[in-house]
Amino acid sequence: MIIPVLDIKGGIAVSGKAGNRKAYKPLKNVFHNSPSPLKIAEALKKAGASEIYVADLDSIAGKGSNLELVGKMNLIIPVMLDCGAYDMNSFYNATIVANKVIVATETLRNIDELYEIFCRVNPERIVLSIDVLDDKILSKQLELDFKILIKHLEVLRPSEVILLDISRIGTEKGINKTLIDKFASTKASIIYGGGITQEDLVHLRERGIERVLVSTALYSGKMIPSF
Repeated sequence: MIIPVLDIKGGIAVSGKAGNRKAYKPLKNVFHNSPSPLKIAEALKKAGASEIYVADLDSIAGKGSNLELVGKMNLIIPVMLDCGAYDMNSFYNATIVANKVIVATETLRNIDELYEIFCRVNPERIVLSIDVLDDKILSKQLELDFKILIKHLEVLRPSEVILLDISRIGTEKGINKTLIDKFASTKASIIYGGGITQEDLVHLRERGIERVLVSTALYSGKMIPSF
């Protein structure tokens, strides 16, 4: 199942490549003739999407937020939200407007905070995102390697884990098979994102991954929607 990805900055949907957020431009897409997140959400629901991944780039950067807008989107289609939540308080605030909230390695400040979130929140509302850049775990605050992180996963037992190769976002260069294989033993439901093409969907299913995050290939019309 394809989970559409929508990046929001300054109240509009934007697009970029390889995580270069400074170069983001208003999103051109085949679903609606404007970059309005609400209009795009309505069009995606009409097309059959049952969930949408939203990245609030302003919140992640600590320069404002689009949470009110996200709340309106969540009334249209269930939102899986990345707003840079890094502790219990920021996570809780995000649950007010979204169906599920992402805790990402990129913005996580303390492993203890991650454990507190998992202890106090319904695990069905938590999505752990493992962000990877140039084949290394991306974390602005922590030193994490794959072995350490996998050990934490064994303890936390998350319901859903995103494997997000930021290096490949918007490139359509194909999936990172090495990254996927590192987490083959995890019991969590894996969602993969980064560089996915139409042809990759078959290879992902062969690896037991049924859900994928797609932006560029979907909005350009190159990928057949299979929501």
